Amino acid sequence: MATDAADEAPLLAEEPLRPGACSRELELREFRDRYVIRSVDGGGAFAVSRSNGSLRPLSAEEAAAGSDCRVSKIYGVAGVIRLLAGSYVLVITSQRDAGSYQGSPVYNVNSMKFLCCNEAIKHLTAQEKRDEAYFMSLLKIAETTHGLYYSYDRDLTLNLQRASKLPAGRVHKPLWKQADPRFVWNKNLLEEFIEAKLDEFIIPLTAQFSLKEAPVRITLFSRTRMWRRGANLEGATANFVETEQLAEYEGLMSSFIQVRGSIPLLWEQIVDLSYKPCLNIIEHEETPKVVQRHFHDLSQRYGDTVVVDLTDKQGDEGNLSNAFAAEMERIPNIRYVHFDFHHICRGGNFDNLQVLYNQIEEAIQKQGYFLINSKGEIFLEQSGIVRSNCIDCLDRTNVTQSFLARKSLDLQLQRMGALSSSGSISQSGDISDTFKKMWVEHGDELSLEYAGSYALKGDLVRYGRQTLPGLIKDGMSALSRYYLNNFHDGVRQDALDLISGYYTVSKGISSPFQNGGFESATYLPVASAIIVGGITATTFTLSQAVGRNAQHFITSIICAGLTAGVVALVKANGKQFCSKPPAGSLRLLWHHKRNQEAERKLRWINLRLTMKQDQHQHQPQETEREKLFDGSSDVEKPRMKSTQEILTKYKFGGDAAAAAAHAKDKLKERGEKLARISQESAELQNESENFASLAHQIAKSMENKKWWKP
Repeated sequence: MATDAADEAPLLAEEPLRPGACSRELELREFRDRYVIRSVDGGGAFAVSRSNGSLRPLSAEEAAAGSDCRVSKIYGVAGVIRLLAGSYVLVITSQRDAGSYQGSPVYNVNSMKFLCCNEAIKHLTAQEKRDEAYFMSLLKIAETTHGLYYSYDRDLTLNLQRASKLPAGRVHKPLWKQADPRFVWNKNLLEEFIEAKLDEFIIPLTAQFSLKEAPVRITLFSRTRMWRRGANLEGATANFVETEQLAEYEGLMSSFIQVRGSIPLLWEQIVDLSYKPCLNIIEHEETPKVVQRHFHDLSQRYGDTVVVDLTDKQGDEGNLSNAFAAEMERIPNIRYVHFDFHHICRGGNFDNLQVLYNQIEEAIQKQGYFLINSKGEIFLEQSGIVRSNCIDCLDRTNVTQSFLARKSLDLQLQRMGALSSSGSISQSGDISDTFKKMWVEHGDELSLEYAGSYALKGDLVRYGRQTLPGLIKDGMSALSRYYLNNFHDGVRQDALDLISGYYTVSKGISSPFQNGGFESATYLPVASAIIVGGITATTFTLSQAVGRNAQHFITSIICAGLTAGVVALVKANGKQFCSKPPAGSLRLLWHHKRNQEAERKLRWINLRLTMKQDQHQHQPQETEREKLFDGSSDVEKPRMKSTQEILTKYKFGGDAAAAAAHAKDKLKERGEKLARISQESAELQNESENFASLAHQIAKSMENKKWWKP
């Protein structure tokens, strides 16, 4: 008999804080020279200097000392980041109850605030002060990050199957030591707290979504879309989401995992005011290794992998899809399936996803799902995953994953006894409605996180078809995405790069903003006003010209020409009008990374060369042995007695001539090897200089770039 999961009692009762848990109640005391954060329930405390941001653990007596301060309640410390003028400590100022996971309360971050420890700002140069002001504006954006969740005593970054297999000792370690770093949003911000051993204050934040009615845990760790596409040289994709669907029924809990991620090639998509910017595949000799590294990591973590590519077969998407398919042919034991979602499901025919399911049904059933009871006894394990992708891994991917999740949920509930052996959740109104609502809201949450708007194609999940209200909603969301992608995401990307550590602030690096440059916020409103004014003037003069003299027609033509000229200018320079990450261009960072890799390799080669040279210089016994063998040595007679021993040791049977020839060959080989290493070192030095020159040229071209095209 079908039963709504919401009516069931929780699988595990709420339990007290476990060893390694974080402090739940914190008190913030703000003094003139320091911040003091004290655990109300745990007793620990630490101070942060307002002058330089240094952390110092405090005793209970030190934490309670002093009364001339402002006292407030906070709910956690998310980390600290160092900028030019000092440190900024991120604290959670309000939270919202988001339900529970395995008996532990889960909270949603409602608001955050950076505490400033930047008194050194008065010693900065004028340019550094401007840079610091911009970095602080990025921190303000980070404070408003949507969809962050945490628990004080339960790691939310591990799926149920991995968490159930943790060694007993690891469960009692601090939360940050249990967490999967891929999905810790504030990983980069926790380093100083880890060094200071403030374990009870270190809270891993993860971006996820959950519902009480039918618990679904979504964990993601990614840079935002549009300015980060594809993969890096290590095979990590810009967009990666692990989705776990949990179902509880009568003391049993099942888990089904899927992943989504960007196409793991080296590619980019730079906004230029067009609705669909061009996709550019970056040709690089490392591309095959990038793909191999990505899928090797997936296989190591999840087992067998089935890749579902939902991109179009035509246009730019088709070129990218073909390149992806070509690379997948080189990888054994990974099944690749292309499914042109827009073509096969055109007209909003969601049921056509059955065509895809028929192709991979056997693999999904073989991979299975995870099943455990309240005693911790494991009955089934999931042995693989389906990896889905479109271009931005949002709308098409969410619809497809919801379809596969529904098929798996049928199997899970049948095994758990919630459905008959041939039953389906579509036959149970309550479970079906909860499932659809859950996946629609899940798609919206991920879309808000990545694109800043609600997901498209939500009707396909909720109703299996497109409705008029849904079409209007999709249109509004599409317009919102267009605006945010073109005029807002560049700065937002800078904020993410700063928080994640992709961009590191340092006084030793020249300012990325000192060259000024084109500001779309300055020129775009002017251009827009001219266009609107031109259209208005053209319309007005045309209406006045009807039945009158030719002067009005000439005026209309001039206004129309001016308007068309401005439109053409804006279109031709679309990339210049869009919001870009000022902290660094994609290509500049790309070549900078290559330059860093070349320099690292160069240092390693130079180290090897130095070691070889030192080794050669400190081996006189080799040269002496050669002299000994050819009779030119002036070694004393007692030393000559060891000649036979040397010959015996090197297995020449007493043949001094053979031993001498061997020694000469060895020296010759070593000389050739040193020559090769020297040549390789010189080549790497050349490559490094070329990369540095290229980076300098790019920076110079950015400095001299005008807002118009010649």
